Amino acid sequence: MHPAFSVIFLTTLLGVGQGLFLALFSSQAYSVVDVLPAQSGNFYALGAFIALVFLIGGLISSVFHLGRPERAWRAAAKWRTSWLSREVIALPITMAVIALYALVNWLGIDADLYGLGIPNQLALSVGAFGVVATLALFVCTAMIYAAIKFLQEWASPLTVVNYFVLGTASGFAFATAYAALNAPDLVPFYGGWAITLTVAGLLTRIASLLRNARIKQISSIQTAIGVRHNTIRQGAMGMMGGSYNTREYFHGRTAAFLKSVKWIFLVLVFPIPLLLLWAGLAQNSPALLMLAFSVQYIGLLFERWFFFAQANHPQNLYYQVVG
Repeated sequence: MHPAFSVIFLTTLLGVGQGLFLALFSSQAYSVVDVLPAQSGNFYALGAFIALVFLIGGLISSVFHLGRPERAWRAAAKWRTSWLSREVIALPITMAVIALYALVNWLGIDADLYGLGIPNQLALSVGAFGVVATLALFVCTAMIYAAIKFLQEWASPLTVVNYFVLGTASGFAFATAYAALNAPDLVPFYGGWAITLTVAGLLTRIASLLRNARIKQISSIQTAIGVRHNTIRQGAMGMMGGSYNTREYFHGRTAAFLKSVKWIFLVLVFPIPLLLLWAGLAQNSPALLMLAFSVQYIGLLFERWFFFAQANHPQNLYYQVVG
């Protein structure tokens, strides 16, 4: 498939925003039971606002992928059958709940909703709903691709797992750098989870690479034209110039280029951020921790490009084998 940079930025920015919100909520929830030190409402409010900025950035980037942006609202009409429509609905809901979570923490609004006598019940209640919305958004975004059965590289539960794990890893990496500047007591918690999620992401991404390397393509020239002869030879693709099919369903790069991108993202997303996170935690360095996030995010751009480019559309049997 041809990777669209608007979708690459959409999916990676959404992942950071969702992961950052999950990091903030988890630390606030743990603070209620004295597992982690409590922080001011402003800490969670500012962090949630930053998460919202990442989500808005992803939303803005998605507009550049639309041929008719003024008709974008129609994308939600097919929510019963379309994962894209469900994503269109889940994204603004998630953004609205995170914005409410930020507002409740900023204003310090609270109420004893459940008669438990614990603090921040209202913020935690809003945050819990935000967690549900965030997880739903992860699933909707990933299932847009995992649900396409004829693109065998995408049609796997590993697609959903990788979207979630890599998104949360980048979000926790940013949360580590954010805490280093505003709440040093939380740095070990965020940093430990950033490392754990990055290692988990390495394992699940390698699993998907190994799976895709062993795929036996179902489609062939024979199945495409309905003739089972073993010696069919295609002589032309029926056109002299390019078309929508040749532009949008093939990345146009060599196998060597694709392989180089794979190794670039494997290095930038996993070992280098792990080393930087370890060094940043050891030296209590916000600069190293922010560098870890930055390198990992750049690597995720390469990873997402590779994810889209690796998917081999069956029509390429016709349009790309013969040019």
